[in-house]
Amino acid sequence: MRGAILAGGAASRFGGKPKGLERVGGERMLDRLVAALRAVTGNAPVLIANLPGASAWAPGLSVIHDPRPDCGSLGGIYAAVTAGEGPVLLVAWDMPFVSEDLLEALRDGAGELDVYLPESGGRRGIEPLCGVYGPGCATAIAARLDDEDYRAIAFHDAVRVGHLPLDAVRRFGDPETLFFNVNSPDDLAQAEELWRQRVSSR
Repeated sequence: MRGAILAGGAASRFGGKPKGLERVGGERMLDRLVAALRAVTGNAPVLIANLPGASAWAPGLSVIHDPRPDCGSLGGIYAAVTAGEGPVLLVAWDMPFVSEDLLEALRDGAGELDVYLPESGGRRGIEPLCGVYGPGCATAIAARLDDEDYRAIAFHDAVRVGHLPLDAVRRFGDPETLFFNVNSPDDLAQAEELWRQRVSSR
């Protein structure tokens, strides 16, 4: 299984800065996810990024530009799916608390499914930016992009979808923390506080 890190988005709430390069717990979010994906897949992940200078963010990583730019998260998922052969385990680069053991559970549970995502308990009920996507997704995603339907789950009715149940997700931590994403400086400060709380609780 391949790994991919989604570094898309204009980061408008972060002043346009590449937010995945910010540090939480003394380590860049990007570096933490690279290490986790490398451990779970056995290979260095690819970085899905369109910003200039992305190749310098983590020397040694291949940088893939969106073949369908300006299509939101679904465009990034499409880029990851079509960047190589076989299924891809992907994570958005602004999720500092996604853990190696959660990624292992997603890798091991995907089987022959086209999409395998963790249940989140949030608004959508699932987290589409942390999961496994198989090659069978490519045609279905392309059709939705052609229709300008850029919802991350827009193509799910055309593929085989499975979920890691919420009770299983909770074995790895509070879903609200696991899938916490850093979109603004305030979020970064909150992530740092969450990190301190996790360290002190241990």
